[in-house]
Amino acid sequence: MDDFEKFYKAAIRFLSFRPRSEKELSDYLMKKKCDDLTAKRIIESLTRDKFLNDEEFVRWWVEQRTILKPKASRVIKFELKQKGISKDLIDSFFENEESSTSDFTKALALAEKKMVRLVKLEDKRKIYEKLGRFLASKGFDWDTIKEVIDQVLGK
Repeated sequence: MDDFEKFYKAAIRFLSFRPRSEKELSDYLMKKKCDDLTAKRIIESLTRDKFLNDEEFVRWWVEQRTILKPKASRVIKFELKQKGISKDLIDSFFENEESSTSDFTKALALAEKKMVRLVKLEDKRKIYEKLGRFLASKGFDWDTIKEVIDQVLGK
């Protein structure tokens, strides 16, 4: 089995767990000691065969971070940048995506879910603090957090 075939199979196996960006696959192949030329050929082949597509990856990543593990848009954008997605692709996706859920809506859903566990606390200040820390850990800005908590607590 030649290097191309060996690394191609490894790449397919790596892609079988979840969608990946080109950079993630490239980093993986380098970690496996694949030479640059072979890695480039594998990435071109997988892109041509539609196993690798950064636009689809962005769509999938945003969906995951909106529905399953809600995070603020700025955190999602940062994560995509870390995954090697170009700023232009990220910006165009967020500009053109009409179905994207607003940060306020995501934060409100998270806060309402968290309130089920916090309702036993008597002190509204403690609830405010805990909700604030929780939403901040998800990357929401202070204005959004304050607006959401005020709505949840009925101020």
